[in-house]
Amino acid sequence: MNFLLFLFLLSYNSFLISTLNPNDEIDYLVLVNKKYKLPDDYESKVDLINATNYSPNPRTFEIERKAFEYYTQLRNKLLEENNIQIELDSVYRSVKRQQEIWDEFIEKYGEEYTISHVAVPGHSEHHTGLAIDICLVVNGTVIDDNDEMIAQREIFAKIHEKLADYGFILRYPEGKKYITGYDYEPWHLRFVLVDNAKAIKNQDVTLEEFLGKDDERYTDDITDNIDKGYILDNNLLLFLALIACLIF
Repeated sequence: MNFLLFLFLLSYNSFLISTLNPNDEIDYLVLVNKKYKLPDDYESKVDLINATNYSPNPRTFEIERKAFEYYTQLRNKLLEENNIQIELDSVYRSVKRQQEIWDEFIEKYGEEYTISHVAVPGHSEHHTGLAIDICLVVNGTVIDDNDEMIAQREIFAKIHEKLADYGFILRYPEGKKYITGYDYEPWHLRFVLVDNAKAIKNQDVTLEEFLGKDDERYTDDITDNIDKGYILDNNLLLFLALIACLIF
């Protein structure tokens, strides 16, 4: 009887641990880009929490729990040692929300423009809750314009130097668009855990190269750089919807 009770308590304890710590199940090295789709079961596993930035215009975001814990440490260290203030600008975005954005752009601007400017639903790294776009606060002024941030090379050099110590990498470095599919984005950070981040930094590689998934190179042809299966399936659905409207 005592043995059966012991087994029950052991099983119940394991259930509680798995329930309270869903982020133990996610892959912190998950690759999501224009050619690799977010795993179908990922969003149900990621442990998202609400986080508020401290910029002059506070906003609340959803972000993976451990990523926010280490981001907070990074933010505090930059402020303390370098007098550099970084804030959250964009973090988690669901596949559902990405689909809504995609549909809005298709309707307003057409397919070609949408493919050029919007990530295919399921292919945005922001779906992971591990990708963080930061902005800068300089002398009380928020700098979040892309061109203005790219110009802040000295500040971002100091930020990038500290990333690995807190489990982050610069996801889209300069000169690597043919591997990542994206131009240089000094503000786009990705949480991969400390050991992985240090290894990626020491090897001076992208996440794709680190995972050995850099064999498919991107070209200047936009249509070569997307998940064509999604586009075909989406167009088929639109066509069927149009036929249904005409019939009924």
